[in-house]
Amino acid sequence: MDEPDVSTELMAALNATVMLARARAQGVPVVGVAGPQGSGKTTLVKAWAQAHPGVAVFSLDDVYLPSAERRHLAERIHPLFATRGPPGTHDLNLFNQTLDSLLNGKATSAPSFDKLADEPRDRAAWAVFVDQPSIVLIDGWCLGAMQQPDEDLIEPINALEAQEDRLGRWRTYANQCLESSYARAFGRFDAMMYLRAPAFEVIEAWRGQQERGLLGRSLDDDDRRRISRFVSHFERITRHMLAGGHTADVVVQLDERRGITGVSANT
Repeated sequence: MDEPDVSTELMAALNATVMLARARAQGVPVVGVAGPQGSGKTTLVKAWAQAHPGVAVFSLDDVYLPSAERRHLAERIHPLFATRGPPGTHDLNLFNQTLDSLLNGKATSAPSFDKLADEPRDRAAWAVFVDQPSIVLIDGWCLGAMQQPDEDLIEPINALEAQEDRLGRWRTYANQCLESSYARAFGRFDAMMYLRAPAFEVIEAWRGQQERGLLGRSLDDDDRRRISRFVSHFERITRHMLAGGHTADVVVQLDERRGITGVSANT
């Protein structure tokens, strides 16, 4: 597979989403770009910001809780919360504080998370936005994800849930987070775009590409087993979003090489 490419069509789709946000916003527009791991959302956001000076960007991935706080959550709620990714493992206070500061025109340090170290970077390394931005652009894998009905949580969706979440506490708590604190955070977006994968099965390959970039080497069998397990943490919500369980305004359909096969409004 090719590395994520920012095509003219993809930039045009984000332009349309930004225009929609501008039409709705009471102040500085806030735009979200959602999509599964490896779909190219972060690459797109950075490319769009480079082409449009004055845009502030950060990622939902940059507000993960530190590992110590996730371990506490794992002890209190369920062991699977030690792994970053699902709703409940983000610092939404930091998310909201960062967004508030940007919208109020204050000098703002944008959070940054080191995925290899699995910890937030030191604040001295965070990018600083000095002036009020023209647009705030945020990407995240589950932006706009909607909660599932309780009855949909009963049956496990994969081996991880069947073996390690037999009572459903992990998936139920994550779903409750989507319904409450995450829904409030997602409600702050003026418009949102969703990069939709052709199927869940391609996402593990996309994640493998990301890992090769992070590690700077080819993947071995241990890496592939680790990636497969990691992606399983995201499967339930990703499949729900693929089936329409999201609030995005613009949906960009991708093929397995991340080429665009269609763009539509989510009605």
